[in-house]
Formats: sequence, C-alpha cells, structure tokens
Amino acid sequence: MKIIALQHVDFEGTGLIDEWAATRGHSISLHQCFGTAPFPTTADMDMLVIMGGPMSIHDEQEYPWLIHEKALIKHAIEQGKYVVGVCLGAQLIANVLGAKVYKNSVREIGWFPVALSDDALGTPYISGLNSAMTVLHWHGETFDLPERAVHLMSSAACHNQAFSYNAHVLALQFHLEMTEAGLRSIIDGCRDELVPSGTVQTEEELLRGIHHIAACQRTLFRMLDGLVAEQSVKRMVK
Repeated sequence: MKIIALQHVDFEGTGLIDEWAATRGHSISLHQCFGTAPFPTTADMDMLVIMGGPMSIHDEQEYPWLIHEKALIKHAIEQGKYVVGVCLGAQLIANVLGAKVYKNSVREIGWFPVALSDDALGTPYISGLNSAMTVLHWHGETFDLPERAVHLMSSAACHNQAFSYNAHVLALQFHLEMTEAGLRSIIDGCRDELVPSGTVQTEEELLRGIHHIAACQRTLFRMLDGLVAEQSVKRMVK
C-alpha cells in the first residue's frame, strides 16, 4: 500500500506510523505542506495521513496551502481512500466533512485518559481496546461531530476526541504516534504553550509520561490494522 503523509511543521513527523508502515510492508512518503513541491494527487496514494501542527484550520490567509490540502482530503474521502487524521489532521477531516471547528473550552496538553464511547462498541477495531487509555494530547481547538460520523472517544476536557466515517476514515484528536524524540521535538517547537494548569502539564510531566508510549504504539497498530482489514473485507463483499 502506498501512503502519503501531510506534514505541517518540521517538528511534527509521522513517528510510530512510519514503524507501522515498515512492519506491514507499506511505503510511506512525506509531503511538506509548507514546502514548494506541488501537492500529490489521490492517484498517488492508497492511504492519506494528515499530521498535526500549531496552526488552525481557519488560518488560510497565513497558510494558503491549507486550501489545497482541504481539497485533497475531500477528494481522498470521496474516492474511498483510507484517510487518517491526527490532531490538526482530525480537525481538517471534520472541516471538510462539514463540521464546525472551534476553540475548546480549555487547552489540553499532556498525558490524559480517553474513554471509549458507547458507539465505539460497534466498531470492531475499537471495541476491543481498553475502555480508558492514557494518550498524549496537544491541542487548543476541537470540532463538532460530522454528520454520519461515529463518535469513538472522549476525555474529561474534550468530548470529541475521535471519530470514524464511512469505515475508511479515522480521525484522532490525540497523538498515538508520538515517540520520545517526537515529544522532545514538539516541546522545543511549542514550549511557549506550556502554561501549567489542570489540563496543561509541565515539560517535566510530559517527559515523565514517555512510559505510556509502548501502550500507545500497540493501540495505534491495532487501530490501523483494523481500519485496513475492516475496509478490505467490505470491499471484497462488494
């Protein structure tokens, strides 16, 4: 399978998604949205992965490439490609599906639990996960649930943490893909956002949470394997 990942800043990479792709025999290439290369087309991919970033999906004037990125995401969804969004990527998916994206009531940065929704029990690759798992959050905005999307997870600070759409689209507001090097990189890139509160951890607390990475890796691999397997079965049935 050919995977293209969209990167929004140089300090947020694909992390453990690279490892998943390599161990499953998939190729993955990185497109830097902030660079000068033209955007790929849906003909170039089987899966589109959209990573995080500190900008908002509304910042088209400052980042005009967002217009082209949204069009690519929309086309990929319409053509039935696998589409996976992380943090900003999840917000972009919600936006192109017609849902509102806006500031969350609080900024959420740190290792906090997410809980499975009742609707997640009907999603095979989600229902077998731990009912509450600790994951890395780093966001200040959230989204409404798109029409016909399945709500999968929530946290105490943010209700819409994950959703699926038409079985081949998965949006995750949090970061399962984060490695220790990736965490240190995003801390360096966004240290000014670390104003401690009940929902924002200190740099020291963030680094103490790296022991959660192993469990996040297992969850990420299971979700991506399940996403591909479930949709493959549906396509075979058709």
